[in-house]
Amino acid sequence: MPAPIKTPMKSPLLLLAPMEGLLDATLRDVLTRTGGLDRCVSEFIRITDTLLPERAFVRVVPELLRGGLTRGGVPVRPQLLGSDPGCLAENAARLAGLSPFGVDLNFGCPARTVNRSRGGAVLLDEPELIGRIVAAVRRAVPDHLPVSAKMRLGYDDDRVAEDCALAIAEAGAQELVIHARTKAHGYRPPAYWDRIAQVRGVLPPALRVVANGEIWSVDDARRCIEVSGCDALMIGRGMVTDPGLALAIRGQGGVPWSQISPLLSAFWTQVCGRVERRHRAGRLKQWLNYLRRRYPEAQVAFDALRESNDPDAISAWLGLPHLPIPVLEAEIAAAC
Repeated sequence: MPAPIKTPMKSPLLLLAPMEGLLDATLRDVLTRTGGLDRCVSEFIRITDTLLPERAFVRVVPELLRGGLTRGGVPVRPQLLGSDPGCLAENAARLAGLSPFGVDLNFGCPARTVNRSRGGAVLLDEPELIGRIVAAVRRAVPDHLPVSAKMRLGYDDDRVAEDCALAIAEAGAQELVIHARTKAHGYRPPAYWDRIAQVRGVLPPALRVVANGEIWSVDDARRCIEVSGCDALMIGRGMVTDPGLALAIRGQGGVPWSQISPLLSAFWTQVCGRVERRHRAGRLKQWLNYLRRRYPEAQVAFDALRESNDPDAISAWLGLPHLPIPVLEAEIAAAC
């Protein structure tokens, strides 16, 4: 019996996820060179009780020095994290002065240290506060600047997922990313895409809902769209593992290792220009650890470099010259 013919999926809006400690400016720079992505969201900028200087935003989102675009021409939307509506609004207004592609708000980070300081997913138990935060930021930035948010289904459970999403919508957000797990679920599969569909059902049609979680392949993307009903996806670890995933979802094929290898060198060059010497090897091995799930050549590289923490030896293995000391702080100081 012949295999069923799969109906081509309508090309969705594709966003690159923020991932603290992994998917930062350096990695999103090289990943957006492969094509297929429409926009990125930065890792969070923590807001406490202080109005941050411009250089604090630029440090996390250096793309602000290039018109808000990665070198591949993909827009980056900075993300703020905090719990004080007034302070978040004040910082959002300052960020708006740097002409970002909108302002995103984090209600999804599951990290214990972040939650203990009343940031991220812990706020999902307080829908009213979430609404006040979004409303304050919406009022603080120009009307033309989009305000978006990212949330999980809840903290310990998903009982108030609809309440949180409605609070975000009613406060004036234009877009909502829903990571289809609670904080308690962490990153364990599965992702509950059906709950995204249920939450979408109570929201106004004008609010774009983006589905996020466990999208590792084209088939995952297809099923997520079918189950969630969303026409937009956010991909994170799947894109880190397979930099050609966005192109593949669009039906344009994947990215062979012959194109990944130069990206690895570009990544390492930037790491050596931005990261203290003792931390550089760890960053490269972290990405190789993901890549080896998809590429046998990455396994070879991982095995060869596993025991090395010497940046010069790694540069030599990659066929690169000795690379520079960190320069990002100097770039930021000169620009701000």
